[in-house]
Amino acid sequence: MTEITERLAEIVERVARATTRAGRDANDVTIIAVSKEQPAAAIAAAYAAGVHHFGENFIGQLQANKTRLVAEHFAWVHTVDRARIAERLNEQRPQHAAPLNVLIQVNQSGDAQRGGAAPDEVAALASVIGALPRLRLCGLMTVPPPHGAPERWFAELKDLRARLRAAGIALDALSMGMSADFEAAIAAGASMIRVGTAIFGNRGA
Repeated sequence: MTEITERLAEIVERVARATTRAGRDANDVTIIAVSKEQPAAAIAAAYAAGVHHFGENFIGQLQANKTRLVAEHFAWVHTVDRARIAERLNEQRPQHAAPLNVLIQVNQSGDAQRGGAAPDEVAALASVIGALPRLRLCGLMTVPPPHGAPERWFAELKDLRARLRAAGIALDALSMGMSADFEAAIAAGASMIRVGTAIFGNRGA
């Protein structure tokens, strides 16, 4: 699995360059290895190479019938986009576990085929989540639409966070940027980048 070690070293270097250009500290950006469908050996190699944050899936809506599994076994959920899902996660989070860290997924393009709350729905959803004791609202997440420059969507998500903060909603994390565009996301303020192909290669390759 030396390829994974080499790819990861390159990612770390690219993150360092991107944060330097943005006047940021590289330690402020968490690399999340998107390990969905990867073999255990590849995940172990990435862990040995220094990646300690892994994501099983970030795209699409979290289905109601999967919330118990998520609530019981995961530390973060990046794809909360409606009150029903938040309430189920809260109810199903074990009492012995720390509150589940959640991000609100924002559907910026308005595409009905994509998951996420509309930007004008985020404040109300944040209010719901803030009242749930087994959840901890940490920030926002986006998956830019495939068309157009991603920089626009990253900037808009950062602006949305600023408006919510001004309204008294405490948010910190911005989960945005994947293998093809994480440097642009870092320039816009991403605190988490979700990298799969650039670490593991194409699935099945």
